[in-house]
Amino acid sequence: MRLKATARVRVWSALLAATALAAAGLAACSGEDDEPVGTAKVASTLGPGEGMLNLVTLPGSIESGTNDPRVDWVTPFEERTGCKIGLKVVQTPEEMADVMRDEDRRYDGVAAPPEVAGRLIAENQAAPVNTDLVDGYKKLEPKLRGLLKRDGRQYGIPYGWGSNLLMYDTGAVPPPASWAALFDPGQARRYSGKLIMRDSPLAIAEAALYLKGDKPKLEIDDPYSLTPEQLEEAGRVLAEQRPHVGDYWKRPADAVSAFAGGRAVLGQAWPYHVDVLNRASRPVRSVAPSEGVTGWMDAWMIGARVQHPNCMYQWLQWTASPDVQQQVAEWTGVAPANPQACSGDRLKPGFCAAYHVGDRDYLDRIVFAHAPAKDCDGESDKNDCTDYAEWKKTWIEATKL
Repeated sequence: MRLKATARVRVWSALLAATALAAAGLAACSGEDDEPVGTAKVASTLGPGEGMLNLVTLPGSIESGTNDPRVDWVTPFEERTGCKIGLKVVQTPEEMADVMRDEDRRYDGVAAPPEVAGRLIAENQAAPVNTDLVDGYKKLEPKLRGLLKRDGRQYGIPYGWGSNLLMYDTGAVPPPASWAALFDPGQARRYSGKLIMRDSPLAIAEAALYLKGDKPKLEIDDPYSLTPEQLEEAGRVLAEQRPHVGDYWKRPADAVSAFAGGRAVLGQAWPYHVDVLNRASRPVRSVAPSEGVTGWMDAWMIGARVQHPNCMYQWLQWTASPDVQQQVAEWTGVAPANPQACSGDRLKPGFCAAYHVGDRDYLDRIVFAHAPAKDCDGESDKNDCTDYAEWKKTWIEATKL
């Protein structure tokens, strides 16, 4: 996945006027003295850029031309806004959450996956976003916009999204219809050693979907809100599956290589994996299991101790724009949060179809991930469910020990 050199030029020219206008508009007002720095409050007005922007990401979330000089949505942002980006790259979601919690460190923003986003909101480590200050916000996919809304406030700007599907080698596996192909002991045994699972506590949700169909008496509703009994049962399913799993993949490339090399024939995957392998003429397909499909969204969030709010809002506008979204989608292998990235001569129709961009029926069928929390009913005084720490413990016990 690489962009032509002209793609970056097109991004620069297309966004030049828009960014200049946005910067001029922000410079006309200033709310820096109205909101104490270090408090998780929503901004009302903004002023000129402060010249600096400190961000936290997982590897590969943004590209500045370091890996490929043809792919760069950082340098043009810096040139047009004067906001120099300082980047802290962390290796795991847990490290990301810890960095954002550290009161001695002041990061302006974070590209947060769902297991981090929910915890930052609950712990008051993220500031609400004034979406009126983010040009193009209303162009983003409506379903995604609602995922980080709490008590009428928005806590993030969608960046990219994907779904967790069941991928199989058509030459080795008949078309599966259910998550049972991966989690039922009898079915998993057929392909023992050639199953793959993504290495994340949130993968427990797919086991929960399987149980939702296999054991309806458990009364599982939201696969990301599980009672202790439901979580224990999901852990049991994963422990029984473990002897048949050839690899728990962390990096998307690891899942691709497993299928490409014949080491895997069935497992959890993203549209990205299917797209890459199909373009390499590998005989793989994906299905949405009958019990349902889970998904995820990464979003840019403002840190509670934001030091450069004006630059941060300009970054939110920049990364939500269709031309930058095109680069993000092609480089990182995710569906763009802005469907306009599929308009004009940006993303190819085949890419957008493979990633289900703008397919509202498909989006409505996805159960999007959120950080598991005790208050599964959304009521702080009802701690009926299990939190992320308990999910992490269950995942380690079922797949590592």
